[in-house]
Amino acid sequence: MSFQTPNPGRPDTGRSTGGSGNPPRPDSGRPNSGRTGGGRAEDTGTMAPDVLVDDVDEADGATGAPTSEANYVAEKDRSFLSRLYTGTGAFDIIAKRRTWYLVTAAILLISIGSIAIRGFTLGIEFEGGTQVSIPVSAGITSDSVEEVFSATLGEEPESVQTAGSGSSETVQVRTETLTIAQTEQVTRALADKFGPGLTAAEVSSSDVSSTWGGEITEKMLIALAVFLVIVFVYIAIRFDREMSTAALASLFFDIIVTAGIYSLVGWEVTPATVIGLLTILGFSIYDTVVVFDKVAENTRSVLQTSRRTYGEQANLAVNQTLMRSINTTIISVLPIIALMVIAVWLLGVGTLKDLALIQLVGVVVGAYSSIFLAAPLLVTLKERREDISRHTKRVLDRRARVAAGDDYREPRPVRGRSSTGRTSRRAEADAPQAPTGKRRRSR
Repeated sequence: MSFQTPNPGRPDTGRSTGGSGNPPRPDSGRPNSGRTGGGRAEDTGTMAPDVLVDDVDEADGATGAPTSEANYVAEKDRSFLSRLYTGTGAFDIIAKRRTWYLVTAAILLISIGSIAIRGFTLGIEFEGGTQVSIPVSAGITSDSVEEVFSATLGEEPESVQTAGSGSSETVQVRTETLTIAQTEQVTRALADKFGPGLTAAEVSSSDVSSTWGGEITEKMLIALAVFLVIVFVYIAIRFDREMSTAALASLFFDIIVTAGIYSLVGWEVTPATVIGLLTILGFSIYDTVVVFDKVAENTRSVLQTSRRTYGEQANLAVNQTLMRSINTTIISVLPIIALMVIAVWLLGVGTLKDLALIQLVGVVVGAYSSIFLAAPLLVTLKERREDISRHTKRVLDRRARVAAGDDYREPRPVRGRSSTGRTSRRAEADAPQAPTGKRRRSR
């Protein structure tokens, strides 16, 4: 009499094969159901406590991430434009954040030094004074008008510029506040110099009080304070406090550097400049929030993986949004440049020029701060947390053991199951291969 023993390579359903003599079915690779001899046995396999989720490649993070360290290194061999376009994490922005901190600190020092030493070239709205407008006709130029003012008043005017185009083109002269007698004297001198094509009635003048510019500045500072508080609270609720702190630091950098560039170059500060400063902060915080949103997506389950650190996942997020930030900046700069061209060469409107100029500076500075300051500063703040610091150390220790050729995992039980209920591939590979087939026993 013969009988067939259960095949250790497949689940035992507890049914006798009888004497049909049919060969056993091959192992289908399905997980062990735990049933033996018609009864349900208790599963003694347990998951190793130090086994992390990243045994599968899907835990690497965001879509498009290289699935192994080898692929990650290989990405760096691709061309610059290819790496930039695909956003594969080949630019080590976070790893080199100390370099970017030094660059940022140097820019801040130059800006603060320029503000403290050179100061600002304030417009007439902030200092007060008199503005005289002369319509342009044959023989009237900004240089000839400046000569008339200097000869009449005994001192050069603060600024002389041309505004408008065609029949509406004028020469605008700004000086210190003039008395009524001084204004009439200058008007007669201009009519005598450029008459009969210019009459005294065509020359207009207006006095501007310095208090008006002060009121504009005060209201701007109040609006700026409210804006910063709202931004801090929103990002703290939407993400976390570390992100809100990094975003706020980025905004302060934008304000100081933009003001420093104005001071360094000597551009005139007008109410339009002050208003434009608020618009560039909106662009900067929008770009920063987009980067932070990708960082939050990539690092959502970073503590459950030993493949990458928080900083590496954040660096991947920066790379994935880098091309988008560049495209957004270019698209924003193009209409600003068009506005400057129209304001300066076609219309000669000083207000539009001042507004476009600060927006141009602010957009470029904001794009820099969101990538090279906000994201690195976020990683630095995060790595001060105990759980992330511990995780970073565990990842680096694991890599050191792998590089040394040591096995960095505890062996799993043969019948162990993963958290998804599937038998571990490592456990199946380590399991001894049991013999299959029939054994005959003599009666």
